[in-house]
Amino acid sequence: MTDSKATADAPPQTERIGWRFGSAELRLAYFPDSPVRLVGVDAGTVGSDGDRPDPDFRYAAPLVELSIDSEGRTGTSPNAHHRRYLASSRLRYVRHEEVDEGGVSALVVVQRDPVSGLEVTSRFEHRAGADAFRASTVVSNAGEAPVTLRFVSSLSLTGFVDSDILEDPERLELTVARNAWFAEFRWQRLTLEQAGVVGIGWVGEGNDSSMGSFGVRGFGSWSTGDYLPVGAVTDTETGASWTWQVEHNGAWQWQALDRAGRLYVGLSGPTATDHQWEQVLAPGEAFTTVPVGLAASTSGLEGALAEMTRYRRLIRRPNADDERCPVIFNDYMNCLMGDPTTEKLLPLVQAAQRAGAEYFVIDAGWYSDEPGWWSSVGEWLPSTTRFPGGLEEVTNAITAAGMVPGLWLEPEVVGVNSPLVDRLPAEALFCRDGIPIAENGRYQLDFRHPEVVKHLNETVDRLITQFGVGYFKFDYNINIGHGTDVGGLAPGAGLLGHNRAYTAWLDSLFVRHPDLVIENCSSGGMRVDYSQLARMSLQSTSDQTDPLLYVPISAAAPASLAPEQSAVWAYPQPEWSADVNVITMVNALLGRIHLSGRLDVLDDAELTHMAEGIEVYKQIRHRIPSATGVWPLGLPGWYDPWCSVGLADDEGILLQVWRRRGEDSASLSLPTLRGKDVGVETLYPAGEPVEAKWSADEATLQVTLPAAPSARLLRLTPR
Repeated sequence: MTDSKATADAPPQTERIGWRFGSAELRLAYFPDSPVRLVGVDAGTVGSDGDRPDPDFRYAAPLVELSIDSEGRTGTSPNAHHRRYLASSRLRYVRHEEVDEGGVSALVVVQRDPVSGLEVTSRFEHRAGADAFRASTVVSNAGEAPVTLRFVSSLSLTGFVDSDILEDPERLELTVARNAWFAEFRWQRLTLEQAGVVGIGWVGEGNDSSMGSFGVRGFGSWSTGDYLPVGAVTDTETGASWTWQVEHNGAWQWQALDRAGRLYVGLSGPTATDHQWEQVLAPGEAFTTVPVGLAASTSGLEGALAEMTRYRRLIRRPNADDERCPVIFNDYMNCLMGDPTTEKLLPLVQAAQRAGAEYFVIDAGWYSDEPGWWSSVGEWLPSTTRFPGGLEEVTNAITAAGMVPGLWLEPEVVGVNSPLVDRLPAEALFCRDGIPIAENGRYQLDFRHPEVVKHLNETVDRLITQFGVGYFKFDYNINIGHGTDVGGLAPGAGLLGHNRAYTAWLDSLFVRHPDLVIENCSSGGMRVDYSQLARMSLQSTSDQTDPLLYVPISAAAPASLAPEQSAVWAYPQPEWSADVNVITMVNALLGRIHLSGRLDVLDDAELTHMAEGIEVYKQIRHRIPSATGVWPLGLPGWYDPWCSVGLADDEGILLQVWRRRGEDSASLSLPTLRGKDVGVETLYPAGEPVEAKWSADEATLQVTLPAAPSARLLRLTPR
């Protein structure tokens, strides 16, 4: 929809572009002598075309922020981060169109910089089934001279509310997600002031924003080593909420800042300022940014996260694993810990079969004759000392037990002491000034090099053919930093090239082996991104070994990835109490069970208790691939004494409840069930029902757990 209707808030010559995605709408506007600006993203049905006036056009940021060559910014704010670039101000509308390609509807907006000759194309894609879209930017050099790109935004957002920050400073709430090894998925809500974004009032002509910003960044090759590439803004007055994700397996950033008294959010992949990235475009060449996703809802943050979950399912490679949710046993966590042998594995195979596992994964160490294998990995040939009868003896036993064999693999690295190093050219490794970069005993393989792809293709095909492998755990345990300058590129550009070559290699694997299951792991959850998870079917959520510390990780995971992709460790131990062993099972029952622990030495009662949990899981797992998350106590804090998360669908809510310490009861808020008669059933452990009182009027469930620590899985069914 396009019109030029004048309104009280916009000058007469304003051109407007409206685009519906589901029940939401994207609104753009431009003057003939200005860049296209994103006026707002409206959550929920907005009524007939043209009946909503645009906010004052001055408050909207350019649709694309673009920095090129040695140009600076248009204003007098040298410390301002990724805004008001000179090239952005010169962009002018050329055309736009709506297209429908294979069930994907798209809005395409083209602008041009008359000085540099750059043509900038913004593309928004919508897949039916979620109030969400994917956005990216393509910059093409239609000029006659090379141009150096230093920053290109994938999406810029303004128009959350019409009022000035000063008028109601706590109306908008910003949500971010910290991430760290053993402490993943720590979502935090901030006021704008807590984030450093404040209204500064009128401070003179041309000074419409402060020089500060709230920056969230992923560094190097661990895309989620410090933050998850996600965020959200919620209007606490209306309940409208917007959440986003940057879909990249390398460096990225998003920023929140003030602009003319309004909140502005910008998202991109690597940048010159943050990641030593730049890209030279010769005439005729083009660069495409990393994609980002945005979801909108009128039902608060929880509603926006539900739309994002639906969106993640729509952009993901279809695969049977995410529909069936089979149970996986892995020998690593609180079990063999990287020291597998035939003698140790065969009893575990029998125990995993009795427990009901459907995959059996041999984790790290299977390729090494020595206990210390860290710096020698890379050839991926089975150890002869660990498996005197051959690795086939173990994988054949797994197959005979009715399970699918799996292997751990770290495909992107080679140890500094690996024989493979001498067979690869130096440019097949990440280098700086011609010297390979050694990081914690490993070199980083560069998947742009054909020898690397050839080696890994031969490795994967050999392991599948020789050992019947149907599952790989792809791990990645280093962060290689800014990148590689092989090929004369800026390091950040070298890293981006490798990131894209690696995902192309993943795509090629699934073409050759469409039923192969690949788990995404990077020291637990150091690369939880939807570049990886749009391809691989499940994600390792953590390397956390303590089930009580795992509770907030498990409870927050459905906010960060689709629950059927969320692999959570369940590792009962013979020396733990019955309550703690129940907790480790409950942790995994609404995601993907990653069974581990010394099942082979559990007594009959412990093994029966654990097998009961797996049987319950198999009865409810059909609901997981279509359900979305609810948090009756809010998104969990790391130290919260009580935590709870549920999966909601048409049948009701499956609810995990944990008490780690504190009072013996808690009130859980479930507003979607308000006014309904709800049946409450303890699913696990079934022999230990919990006291739970439902109030239909207040939409609360009062749960009492006398012991601390303890946990339960409940089923809530409206009657």
